[in-house]
Amino acid sequence: MNKDNVKLAIAPIGWTNDDMPELGAENTFQQIVSEMALAGFTGSEVGSKYPRDPAVLKPMLDIRGVQICNAWFSTFFANGDKAKTIDEFINHRDFLHAMGAKVIGCSEQSKSIQGTSLSVLDEKPYFTDEEWQLTAEGYNELAKLAAEKGMQVCLHHHMGTAIQTTEEIDRFMAITNDDVFLLFDTGHAYYSEGSQAKMLAILEKYLPRINHVHLKDVRDEVVAEVRSQKLSFLDGVKKGTFTVPGDGVIDFTPVFKILDESGYKGWMVVEAEQDPALANPFEYAVKARKYIRETAGL
Repeated sequence: MNKDNVKLAIAPIGWTNDDMPELGAENTFQQIVSEMALAGFTGSEVGSKYPRDPAVLKPMLDIRGVQICNAWFSTFFANGDKAKTIDEFINHRDFLHAMGAKVIGCSEQSKSIQGTSLSVLDEKPYFTDEEWQLTAEGYNELAKLAAEKGMQVCLHHHMGTAIQTTEEIDRFMAITNDDVFLLFDTGHAYYSEGSQAKMLAILEKYLPRINHVHLKDVRDEVVAEVRSQKLSFLDGVKKGTFTVPGDGVIDFTPVFKILDESGYKGWMVVEAEQDPALANPFEYAVKARKYIRETAGL
């Protein structure tokens, strides 16, 4: 891949999980960002242990040669919480802008079951036509607010939410404006659709509107267990549904090829939440960095 177009980041979720703070509770912010840099990554997303004051956070990252490329933001448009979502988004946008980020990755969390004990594969939520409309209107507004700071919004399709499947991504992209982008996540696409081909089809279809990429691998045998035992999303995470690129079932060679040939410009972020007690975050970061170097030439 073209080194001038693509930068590599890693998410702190492998070290400490914001949805399950007991996972990696012992890992400090300083350790997390030091190990990211040591593993060879130049970017990071934002975790719960990160200072939220740019005057504090930026120097700590600058000294390690790491920059913030994005941070998760939960939206609640479908359930009618537009005013609160917009208000919180503006604060989030201003923080990311101060940190030099260009994209804002959002997830529509109305009705989400990703943090519950419900079966992620059997009990996912769905939106009504009205809820779809509220979501589209909300995201079109977020895109305008992001543009005020020269930034872009992207939707993170996610397991356990109402925008998870190929059909749901299609609907979201069709009813939002062209300045609403997609955060393409290899792991969530594969997990939801169950095949490499369907995962790649989403990538190819929306290339012009993909502005951020999460590189996440999947272990088929854990997904099979999640399915047979009707486990929740977080139960699956603890058992090892996800892992770093090169350690699971996904072949990333075509992913890199498609992005490269389309002239993708932006960040690729290794995001593989596991239990740090079972999967040493630093070792897995190094493993991911080596695989990407060998496979993508980055």
